[in-house]
Amino acid sequence: MDKLKNSPIKNEMGAVFIHVKDLKKSVDWYGRILGVEVDLKQVESPVYNMPINGTTGLTLDDHTFDKSFKHEPSPNPIVNFMVDDIDEAYEFIKENGVNIVREIERVGENFAWFNFSDPDGNVIMACTG
Repeated sequence: MDKLKNSPIKNEMGAVFIHVKDLKKSVDWYGRILGVEVDLKQVESPVYNMPINGTTGLTLDDHTFDKSFKHEPSPNPIVNFMVDDIDEAYEFIKENGVNIVREIERVGENFAWFNFSDPDGNVIMACTG
């Protein structure tokens, strides 16, 4: 595909949106999984921007103002979070009672991943490299 010249759309991601049913519950869950301290008193519908390292944000959205929205989680990963040690991450997820939906898969010596789901059934990937 030829590159579009002078496109007003930047080759840059602002945020990943994850659609949730219960915003406070999801903020608490993602905070625990990502090791981020959150003040649930500061969480107000319809969205919460989770503090994330890097330039791409993570926005949790409960669609409070969109009564026609129907939550339908994808059976495929919607985002991946980087890990240094796949086995340590897997054990952490397991110990926290999180539903693992795909066991660890390894490709070569340095690349591995597994999938788990959040409380709303959204599939998340933990991935090395």
